[in-house]
Amino acid sequence: MEQRTLLAIGISIAILLAYSYFAERFVPPVKTEQGTKEPVKEEHRQSQGTPTAVVPPVPKTDVSEVERNIVVENNFYKALFSSKGGTIKSIELKNYKDYNGKPIILKGDDALPPLSLGVDEGFQFSHVNFSVSGADIRLTPAMTKASLVFQYSSHSYSISRTYTFSYDQYGFQLKDEVKGLATYLITLGKDFGIYEKNSSVHFGPVILKDADREEFTGKKLKETRHFKEGVKWIALEDKYFFSSIVPKVPIEDAMVWNESGDALVALKMDGGVNDYVIYAGPKEYDVLKKFGAGLEHIIDFGRFSFLAVPLFWVLKFFYSIVHNYGVAIIILTTLVRIPFIPIVNKGQKSMKKLQDIQPRMAEIREKYKKDPQKMQQELMALYKKHKVNPMGGCLPMVLQIPVFFALYKILLISIELRGAPFALWIHDLSMKDPYYILPIVMGVTMVIQQKMTPSSMDPKQQKIMMLMPIVFTFMFLSFPSGLVLYWLANNMLSIIQQFYVNKKAENQPA
Repeated sequence: MEQRTLLAIGISIAILLAYSYFAERFVPPVKTEQGTKEPVKEEHRQSQGTPTAVVPPVPKTDVSEVERNIVVENNFYKALFSSKGGTIKSIELKNYKDYNGKPIILKGDDALPPLSLGVDEGFQFSHVNFSVSGADIRLTPAMTKASLVFQYSSHSYSISRTYTFSYDQYGFQLKDEVKGLATYLITLGKDFGIYEKNSSVHFGPVILKDADREEFTGKKLKETRHFKEGVKWIALEDKYFFSSIVPKVPIEDAMVWNESGDALVALKMDGGVNDYVIYAGPKEYDVLKKFGAGLEHIIDFGRFSFLAVPLFWVLKFFYSIVHNYGVAIIILTTLVRIPFIPIVNKGQKSMKKLQDIQPRMAEIREKYKKDPQKMQQELMALYKKHKVNPMGGCLPMVLQIPVFFALYKILLISIELRGAPFALWIHDLSMKDPYYILPIVMGVTMVIQQKMTPSSMDPKQQKIMMLMPIVFTFMFLSFPSGLVLYWLANNMLSIIQQFYVNKKAENQPA
């Protein structure tokens, strides 16, 4: 039974670790008469047989027209807008640098600039030259608001785009007045808001439908997806940054489609006057919460978000006191450990009792090795007599798994840890240890913990268990230093607690 328990624990840990990365993003394909394809919910299916609307001739770009670029600067960013399509080209974030000390710049794609408009997926107005009312804008505490207006008109269409900026906000307002079209599309373009494509987390389009995040990647997107109700915003995200369009009025449709391997996202709006909040910047939870539009849901804390969000607040609270996220992680780890002390103590005592009756268990196995049913009855009677729960040592670990995954998500995706130093050679808790010292020390503490923990396993099984520290060490080599620090601190607390339990057990008769 100990072999089965050991195997079950190992498989459970492997499944849970894999699940946190793969399962939340995997959607199984469904089989149809035409073959296998990605599933599409009923409310997302395209209507069949809908007649195509008659669209007036769309304008063509006049290459002789000169593009005008307008710079808008406030306390948080420096943005570059273009008269071509009345769009934004890039936004430089003043408070964030890359790992070489250069400014973080979120760029759009010249072929399809962010906030482009169009009759359909061709976005015909993206390169039409708009007239511009105004010059470069620099906001200050003395001038906290300003606007930039782009206008275009022809015999068929009239478009006016008014951007309004504030001195102390990442987000800005956009008002589109579109005449001559019953409906139109507005898009975030390609890769705007995506600074780094990291395979460890999702990057690409996200749609918030009611309170649910819908994530998409170009490789998995086989057909256009439509969302007609409950859409709060659309976004393009990476690990730490994103861009988003938040409509202030009801939308006609939100759509995501694959174009040459890239997933694009757009809103379909009714013609007339439409207002939006545009955000392009960092995933700062407190900043996003203030918008009151659900933008904070762009931070994916996973299925244990009900634990992750309060733990995140506590982590930030400790940081506000000690001003070091590494120290704050150690304090949080200690605080989270406290409620589990009685349970862990009980589990460790159960394992000690199990170790004490190990000789009697061996006798029963040898005596009834040809009668498995009788062997199981005798073992259960032995457990009952000595008040031993063979699974008691596993319970504390199982109960701590949700907390571990909640903290895993916090330490993996929180931009607050990006560039945050701890001590000595750890200059960035969001990056792996450059010298692999923390993972190796963490592996050593696992070995010490195993040596100190009572075990009812035979020597062969104990040798197999000794592989676990090696496996975990190699696994943690590429993990963020903040996460390794949490695991190391947790191991150290376990060693201290096990030392106390062992000392107490020495004074009690076996």
